[in-house]
Amino acid sequence: MFKKILIANRGEIARRVIRTCKKMGIASVAVYSEADKDAPFVRDADEGFLLGPPPVGESYLKQDRILDILKESGADALHPGYGLLSENAEFVNKVTNAGVTFIGPTPEVMNKMGDKSAARSFALSADVPVVPGSEGEIADEDAAVAFAENFGYPILVKAAAGGGGIGMKVATKEKKLRKAVTECQRRGQSAFGDPTIYLERYVENPRHIEIQVFGDSQGNAVHLFERECSVQRRHQKVIEETPSIFLNRFEDLRERMCAAAVRLVKQSNYTNAGTVEFIVSPEGEFYFIEMNTRLQVEHAISEETTGFDLVEWQIRIAAGEPLPVSQEEIQFKGHAIECRIYCEDPEHHFFPKPGTIGAYSEPQGEGIRVDSGVRENFEVVSYYDPMIAKVISQGDTRDQAIDRMLGALADFTIEGLTNNISMHQRVLQEEDFLNGNYDTGWLEALYKK
Repeated sequence: MFKKILIANRGEIARRVIRTCKKMGIASVAVYSEADKDAPFVRDADEGFLLGPPPVGESYLKQDRILDILKESGADALHPGYGLLSENAEFVNKVTNAGVTFIGPTPEVMNKMGDKSAARSFALSADVPVVPGSEGEIADEDAAVAFAENFGYPILVKAAAGGGGIGMKVATKEKKLRKAVTECQRRGQSAFGDPTIYLERYVENPRHIEIQVFGDSQGNAVHLFERECSVQRRHQKVIEETPSIFLNRFEDLRERMCAAAVRLVKQSNYTNAGTVEFIVSPEGEFYFIEMNTRLQVEHAISEETTGFDLVEWQIRIAAGEPLPVSQEEIQFKGHAIECRIYCEDPEHHFFPKPGTIGAYSEPQGEGIRVDSGVRENFEVVSYYDPMIAKVISQGDTRDQAIDRMLGALADFTIEGLTNNISMHQRVLQEEDFLNGNYDTGWLEALYKK
């Protein structure tokens, strides 16, 4: 087992990984920007090293600086968290060439499955349905327009190296498509160091449902069921739940989606944690859209309904151990919901509202978990994603999980900056949400009324 793990990330996910390291008796190393020097994750870690100025290009994306810290700290493994460099195969190669274990899939598999465009082609070869779109990358605006003239609108422009809803735009005509191409290339470069884009048909009124998967180096693969992720704004999730009550409306749809996800894992020789993401039409037709070759923000609700520590699974699999259980041993219990707490204004197009937190107090109680990256008097800056915490509720039933979440949100104190707690409270009491009648466009439509 590893002696020391460097976490190449920040905020709540860095704290989450450090928590499991402590449980396993593994030393942890934090890396941080000047803006994060007093952040809770730096205090939690056994060691901390400064990366550079606040912008991610000068800190969290500085590969050479992180490699220098790996050597200086003596860490024998690196956990990438999510976002930033977590799906950068070039970085993974550098880490492994330095004699350090990367806690995630191999760079070869990452190139195959982490690149959204390449993953589409592989999914087709594995007999998994995909959304119709471009085969391979789109070079520029003119190429996109030429494709759309034959393919038709609406069309979705996506950053091939993207994730978390970053680098995605819907276009309904040529002018908007040209703008979307430029914006998605720019966002892909700034957020992931890769401007590559591709195009997909925009499926109207879809559900976004993903399957948590794991593979080990012995060739075993399992799923930990689905997560419903359709409450979104700007293609980014804000509320997730498991199980999806929508899937209950269709005979064997859950089983077919989970089987397709595991098939991808086995045929790609995938190791470690991954998420196979699908969109599902109102009629119950599902299409593969991408595979996130990392841990997801919303992994917590899968942990709460299966009882497993998925970060520990990641670490043990990276150390060469087999999966700890078989598929038959993975049992589902109850219902879980996650609300992402952002410093943003839902009443004004969900615009980010960074600032300094005043009084801060997290809720507690039965079936409540909070994963956070902030504290009282902490400054939330504009350089990073504005998520400040995740509230997770678990109950024997969906109704109980919702009730517990509403109680937790009422007890959550965040003073000094605008946040979206009131939005979560509204959504959880909307008739459409309670009945499971929502899709990926529902939240934004709700706030346009």
